[in-house]
Amino acid sequence: MSYKTIILEKEDGVATITLNRPASFNALDFEMGKELVDAIEKCTKNVRIKVLIITGAGKAFCPGGDLKAMKEWPSDNLGDFFRQLIKLLDRMILDIRLMPKPVIASVNGPAAGAGFSLALACDLRIASDKAIIKQAFTSIALVPAGGWAFYLPKLVGLGKASELIFLDKVLTAGEAEKMGLVNQVVPEAKLREVTLEIAKRLARGPSLAFARAKALLNRALTSSLESQLENERQGIALSGETEDFREALSAFFEKRKPKFQGK
Repeated sequence: MSYKTIILEKEDGVATITLNRPASFNALDFEMGKELVDAIEKCTKNVRIKVLIITGAGKAFCPGGDLKAMKEWPSDNLGDFFRQLIKLLDRMILDIRLMPKPVIASVNGPAAGAGFSLALACDLRIASDKAIIKQAFTSIALVPAGGWAFYLPKLVGLGKASELIFLDKVLTAGEAEKMGLVNQVVPEAKLREVTLEIAKRLARGPSLAFARAKALLNRALTSSLESQLENERQGIALSGETEDFREALSAFFEKRKPKFQGK
């Protein structure tokens, strides 16, 4: 499948999906939604890809759904517009969470609405110091979608999540970092370099352990402590049988860096 609204690049075990509608600040429309679903699925299936980066072209990460597309939709059937678009967004969110590989959001500029939700679904968020983050849905009389209301209370607490819903404050990258919404803020000119450095480090890591650990985090969001403890017990037992763990153990005692093979 050739893409018109995104760019998919692969190098040294790292895939990068760039949202590529800079004229509309990478707003999400149906074509981009379908292409993102396809590209994320390809990255999941490709065993040579160990890490995925998602970023935006130009000055923005993603401001959410394409308001122009909404305006052009028949006004008496806008509910159908959102049902169809959110179906694509939800598929992206689930596929990112279920992908057994680390996914990094490289937030190069404004992330709002569905763009905020897309970033939240990623495992790590590295932001430019020029980035801003905004809930945005309620300011246009919508409700958060794409798992926003699922993740936010867990990340920042119910009080702060409520504040963002009702007051819809624009957050600077620094404010988002203090709240735990982004993991690291870097100068705009260094964003790509720092993101790739982290991605390459992860690509050299124990991919099976990462996959199992991510699955544990996913289960922890919804499971009880008892079932979570059992899931962790099974996961660490399986990981202890891998070649990567034996290599890590040997490397520790030999005082060298481990060379992981994903086995």
